Amino acid sequence: MALSRSSSTTYLRFCILSALGVFAMSATAATSDSSAIDDSKLPQIELDKIVVTATRTPTKTSNVIAQTRVIDKEELQRYQGQSTFDVLKRQPGISHYTNGGSGTTSNFYTRGYNSNQILVLIDGVRYSSMSAGGATLSLLPVDQIDRIEILYGASGSSIYGSDAMGGVIQVFTKGANIVRSNVSVTAGAGSHNEYLYGASAQFLNEKGTTLSLSANRKETDGFNATLPISLPTQTDDDGFKSENYSISFGQKISDSLKFGLSGLYSKSTTDIDAYDDYLTNAPALKNAFAEQNNGAASAYLEHFDDSSSTKLTYGYSIDESTTYETDVNNGSKYDNNQQQISLVRTQTLPIGKAIIGAEHLNQELKSNVYDANDRKVKSGFLGYLVSHNDIDAQANVRYDDYSDFDSETTYNLGAAYHLTPEFRVGANYAKGFRAPTFNDLYYPNSGNPDLKPETSDNYEAFIEYKTELQSTRLTGYHNKVDDLISFVSIFDIDGNYAGGSSENVDKAKIKGLTLTSDWVFDSYLFGGSYDYQQAKDDSGKSNDGKFLAIRPEHKGLVYIGYRLPSLDIRTEYQYVDNYYSSIDNTDKQRVDSYGLLNISGNYQFTDNLTMTARLNNITNKQYITLPGYNTDGTNFFTSLTYNWF
Repeated sequence: MALSRSSSTTYLRFCILSALGVFAMSATAATSDSSAIDDSKLPQIELDKIVVTATRTPTKTSNVIAQTRVIDKEELQRYQGQSTFDVLKRQPGISHYTNGGSGTTSNFYTRGYNSNQILVLIDGVRYSSMSAGGATLSLLPVDQIDRIEILYGASGSSIYGSDAMGGVIQVFTKGANIVRSNVSVTAGAGSHNEYLYGASAQFLNEKGTTLSLSANRKETDGFNATLPISLPTQTDDDGFKSENYSISFGQKISDSLKFGLSGLYSKSTTDIDAYDDYLTNAPALKNAFAEQNNGAASAYLEHFDDSSSTKLTYGYSIDESTTYETDVNNGSKYDNNQQQISLVRTQTLPIGKAIIGAEHLNQELKSNVYDANDRKVKSGFLGYLVSHNDIDAQANVRYDDYSDFDSETTYNLGAAYHLTPEFRVGANYAKGFRAPTFNDLYYPNSGNPDLKPETSDNYEAFIEYKTELQSTRLTGYHNKVDDLISFVSIFDIDGNYAGGSSENVDKAKIKGLTLTSDWVFDSYLFGGSYDYQQAKDDSGKSNDGKFLAIRPEHKGLVYIGYRLPSLDIRTEYQYVDNYYSSIDNTDKQRVDSYGLLNISGNYQFTDNLTMTARLNNITNKQYITLPGYNTDGTNFFTSLTYNWF
């Protein structure tokens, strides 16, 4: 049964009231027993979390200079059955668009930077498409993930290299932190005949061995994401199915030596909407689809003592896709893989820590669309991190030598001062860059092998106030981006299109403010975020001063939640201001503002049985994120998980 915008009012109200009723009754029951609950048994909300992405070594968020955000497994549980992309599009500083349902093309922007300017890691391994850039986060299921860390701004460039001008998003595989052995099975269902079922097992013993295995399958009929005005021949529902697997293994060899490996893999088939091929006059397949294989794996050996650690890591990631849009060929194929070896040493000094490392990265793309060469990158980096008395400081420098163009050196310097133990102010500067993709360099009739990397100067300042009850931060940023790569068309004297190529022609200025605030009072949680952003063209040409595409000037989210040992329920409202879908900023490209109301929760019936439910777009808001493409109306997903301990 598919829930569409045309569903009856009675049925819609029934779905909403049923979901709310279940959690309301659960909350009442839980509250009535509250007299028997010791405060020490209530779930502890840790506002000052540990992150590793911002510094490459475990660091408290209260000591990190650049803005960071941690989405832990408790929060991810509310997104069961959804993708990493579904989680990120609700985070502060991130805007997005979609042109389909599950698994279809989507794009996101962080602080005004495009997704191909944002580095995505899986357990420290680069995960992105070498052809177009960016990462297919819509294919990474939340059910296989332990936590997500977001590092905002370009300081990640001096730690991880290219593609981090807008920030770094790191996904950590499920099973990284096992507290006890257990086996679980999950079954779920949702709108549009969506079904999910899977199982996971986690083991640990006294000899320091940990093992986590997880697998699930998801399928849905999807919904029609194409408005008739854009593709009248493609108005069918777009289904999606995927099989997902993850593994995490750790072995303590001795008191000072540990070995581990992890992996995340997804195999999927996505129904898509296709266009006629104007070059061959081949009509689009009515049931066009794409087959994809995505994932990453890594293995490491780490030696550590009281004052230092040395970690050797090998990583491998894949991003493979074959798209069948017309019946004149066997599909367009892209086979991306990246192999990297890194050696990182962290040394505790009398004051602070020093981090030194070296990496070798090999990137390869095989395609029947064009011939592309592989790319090799040799890198070295050095960092210093200190939290002493009332001062936090971080400095990094990195050198990357590319086989297909010159080298790049990036660096960042940041410091913060604690005016009181709870009140902190700070500032940060970072130099960032993005290497041209293989599409930029080699695509037939448009690639340009003489392209230079995009570069940026990024300034950030913040005020932060943290107590046991709340964490509030106001961050301001101002970025200047040069040598942006854009396709430049050529026309003959009669005005007819005569080709074109990718060129370093554009510039941009991005400035904004981000306010985040999270509060905890006993069992009540509330807070939200607000983003003000101006991302504009600065090329000095015809579009100078116009807004960059898909960058709303205002965006915000507020939430309120209630959490007990057996219950976790949250209601949120997200607002996205109007924006333009193209740099031309015409009325036809204007996307109107919209607001979405969602509710999610978990209820533990017994020690073994847990229910998770999510109801999105409760008010059945009709909105778009890209002209010509529809979005889903009210939709839901609910699941049951049974654990054996």
